[in-house]
Order: sequence, then structure tokens, then C-alpha cells
Amino acid sequence: MKILVLGPNGQVGWELQRSLAPLGQILALARQGEDGLCGDLADPESLAASIKALSPDVIVNAAAHTNVDQAEKEPDLSESINARAPGVMAREARRLGSLLVHYSTDYVFDGSGVRPWREDDIPDPKNVYGRTKLKGEEAVRESDCRHLIFRTSWVYAGRGKNFIHTMLKLATERPSLRVINDQFGAPTGAELIADVTAHAIRAAQKDQSLAGVYHLAATGQTSWWDYARLVMEEGRQAGLELKANADSVEPVASEEFSTPASRPKNSRLDTSKLQETFSIHLPRWEDGVRRCIQEICGGG
Repeated sequence: MKILVLGPNGQVGWELQRSLAPLGQILALARQGEDGLCGDLADPESLAASIKALSPDVIVNAAAHTNVDQAEKEPDLSESINARAPGVMAREARRLGSLLVHYSTDYVFDGSGVRPWREDDIPDPKNVYGRTKLKGEEAVRESDCRHLIFRTSWVYAGRGKNFIHTMLKLATERPSLRVINDQFGAPTGAELIADVTAHAIRAAQKDQSLAGVYHLAATGQTSWWDYARLVMEEGRQAGLELKANADSVEPVASEEFSTPASRPKNSRLDTSKLQETFSIHLPRWEDGVRRCIQEICGGG
């Protein structure tokens, strides 16, 4: 089986190359590939030609325009990468009879309430990033290709830019931090996303009825403030010299931070469908965060 991974150098894409390796041959295609191949989602014609040339059995799209605030300033680019490109992949997947795996986000919802979002809840995105990601989902579903769409949230990894790295960096520079305490979700490791993806692909290749949209996140919930406090505690225990500690993290309301894009206060995702359909267990969010910090500190 040939598996094409787009966005191989990102947080999830990097882990996918590990998790998918036992399933078949990995074809990792970055924005500028070799032999004239192109994985640039902003260049749909070249992207389509490259998929045709490689003729994979599975296409895994781990690339996206994920800078939420920058998307407000670059709506056309966000539309091209997050909406039109998935449509191109879906069209080629249908032509080839391939399975398409696509990642989406809790930002397709409006962030209201406190109940975890289910797959059948009505989307209502409140920023450019969320709207373009929803359009990407719709393009995949409307293509009638075989697909798995995973909505996830608060993604982190030992590499790349994410909340854990930001907090640890700031904690080495400042004795105290101010972190939002009225937005709730589940920090979800790229490692977990990649491992679940591998399990789901194997199952979906055997049973085509498993295609559809699934919510994929670690178990439990937290606020950014409590998340930051755990990062401080674990960072210090791992031997990092931090000026800030858990007690010096000040909780603040979202309104005290002005950003170009609005953020949802409720990013909770109900993962019951995923766990029941694929017979998997999703670990607590704290477990993955602790493991990641050990990795960052050289202990993993």
C-alpha cells in the first residue's frame, strides 16, 4: 500500500511518517518535492498532477493554514489551502479509488455552551480559519470519495510551535505569566493523532462503511490557565530552570487579550463515536502533556 503524506514536516505530519510506516510505503511530499512533484496546497494544479503521478492508495492531508490570526489577514490564501486544496485531493482520491484522510478543527463550531461538540452538531464558525476549514470538510464530503475526517483541537508536539513551547520559553524569561482561563478544551498530542489515524486507516481499508467525520481529542478537559500550570510544574520537575512557576500563572478573561481572530470558549469534543466505532481508548490529556515535556527536556 502506498500512502501519500502531505505536510510531512508539521507536527502531525512528522508523527504520521512513524505511525503509518508499518502499513505501507510512505510517500512524504512537502511543498517543494523532488522530481518535479509538488505538495504546495496553494498550487492546486501542481498538487493534482503530483497525486496523479504518485497514484497512492491513501492520501493523508496533514497540511493546512493553521495560523488563526494570520488567516484573518490572508483570507484568500487560507481559502486556497484549507478549502480548495482538500477539494482537489478529494477529486483525485475519487478518481483513483483512494482513501482520503483529512484533519479539521473544533473551530468549525461557534464555541458556545459547555457540552462537548458532537459530529452531528450544526457548524457555525466565527473566524476565517474555521470557515475555510469547514469548506474543506464540505468539499471532501461532497466529492463522494472514501474519506476519514478527524476534527481535533489544541494540538501540540515535541517539535514545532505550540502552547507548551511558548509557555516554557516565556517562563524562562518572566517571573509571572497571564493566561486565559475561560476557554476550555483538551490538549491533544500529534503522536496520539497519528497513532489513531493509523488504526483507523487499517480498519477503514477493510470496511468502507467506516468512512465519515470523527472527533479526535484526548480525554478530559482543561482551561489554558490550568494547562499552563501543569506545564510549569512538569517543566520544573524535568529540571528546567524557570523563573515562573504554577503559582505565578495569573488567570485572565479572554476579553483582556485582543486578537484579530475570535477564539471559541468551548472547544470540548465528544469522542464517543470514534472510540466506539474503532474500539480504541483515548488517554487523559495530562498523560500526553507530561510525556511531551519529558521529550522536550531530553528525558523521553
